[in-house]
Amino acid sequence: MASTTFHIREATPNDILILDLATYEKEPESVKATPELLRKNLFETPYAHALLAFTGETPTAESQPVGLALYFFNFSTWTGRPGIYLEDLYVKPEFRAGGVGKAFFGHLGKIAQEKNCGRLDWSVLKWNQPSIDFYEKRLGAKPMSEWMGMRLEEDGIESLKKFL
Repeated sequence: MASTTFHIREATPNDILILDLATYEKEPESVKATPELLRKNLFETPYAHALLAFTGETPTAESQPVGLALYFFNFSTWTGRPGIYLEDLYVKPEFRAGGVGKAFFGHLGKIAQEKNCGRLDWSVLKWNQPSIDFYEKRLGAKPMSEWMGMRLEEDGIESLKKFL
């Protein structure tokens, strides 16, 4: 891929880029996020934060979105410090291998240090070998094979009431 110039900035309420990610993860029908939900949960009550990458070295009216990093803060009982959980990282296919992913991690590392975070965690789909290779070989990330992800969705959360 030819070198592409880009810039990264924090998302604003006018930025929405989620369907491309869902399509890449082979789950476009699973997207329930609406612009209203994202606006409420990212900006009004900021449960999460987002960084966006755009074409061009500086923002212009012609800048096009090329990537997204969605993250939130957690807390570790082992470190006694906050951490960052990278929920989603997406770079449009035609912009991959151009430094956008590394730049996102650079920004996240800076935020982690500013907030005195002890960890930066994320998950990767098992079939996504190009990303796994990038994380391990380029970033030096270590797989957490002793951990298995668990999840409750809305029905499961509702069923927790029986324990009250």
